[in-house]
Amino acid sequence: MPGSEIVPVRKPNLVSVIIPVFNALPFLDVQLEGLAAQDYAGPFEVIISDNGSTDGLVGHLEGHPLGERLRLRRIDSSDRAGAPHARNAGAEAADGDFLAFSDQDDRAHPSWLSALVEAAADYDAVGGPIETVSLNSPKVARWRPSPPPEARFASHYLFWAHGNNIGMWRTTFEKVGGFDEAMLCGDDIDISWTIQEAGMTLGHAPRAMVAYRLRPTLRQAWHQSVGYGRTQVEVYLKHSPNGCPPYPLRATLITVAVALFCNPAFVFVRRWVPSGLWALHAGVLAGRIQGSIRHRTLAYL
Repeated sequence: MPGSEIVPVRKPNLVSVIIPVFNALPFLDVQLEGLAAQDYAGPFEVIISDNGSTDGLVGHLEGHPLGERLRLRRIDSSDRAGAPHARNAGAEAADGDFLAFSDQDDRAHPSWLSALVEAAADYDAVGGPIETVSLNSPKVARWRPSPPPEARFASHYLFWAHGNNIGMWRTTFEKVGGFDEAMLCGDDIDISWTIQEAGMTLGHAPRAMVAYRLRPTLRQAWHQSVGYGRTQVEVYLKHSPNGCPPYPLRATLITVAVALFCNPAFVFVRRWVPSGLWALHAGVLAGRIQGSIRHRTLAYL
């Protein structure tokens, strides 16, 4: 039509893939192989943000066979422990105008980066789905069923993206101040909510799939889930002034019911859910109780 203007598609000049790393060998190579198989046609670099590894990471990366292909760089982020700090340090050292974050023990599917970048043309930040089948045993995969790729990760407040599968423009990252380094867990929910509270958009790219490696033992799954629960309280307290409501009572009652009636230690109770899924529900509940006591609030129970 006369007078109409064609709006150019927003494309990055360079994508920086940032991976926070702490004693990640040998799983890190699985992730690097996944990144080397990306179908993304544009240039990208991979930043390994070393958060104090003691497993020989430095020597392992020197002369790495995928080093040139991935424009692989290691930076030292050992001055403060925690993935949020490692992500922030990696972003500061990165050269890209689009930042894509994933984790050390997962694996990006071939379409991951191209799908993130394509969706980011219309959003300030974008997340993608995860799958738990390819990197875990069938037993462990049943512990954390994955939603369909089209489904966004929803909460009782705002949408969020997994920390192992989120990308954002550098301008977005800088506007929200990066990841909250006070949160050693749950920083992905926090930054997702912060982006949206700042009036920016968080999209979802169904083809930007990442294989998610779960904790392989009940003990490990339990400890991780307790950390999730504690951090849920901290995230709520941070965002409640912006409108985040208390956790729904019905959801709490469901978690309590699972924790009580699906405990795998009770051999006389029918196992309605896999033991790992029980550990997730019960651990999160235990963590929320701990966090509520610590912060002297009952609003998130």
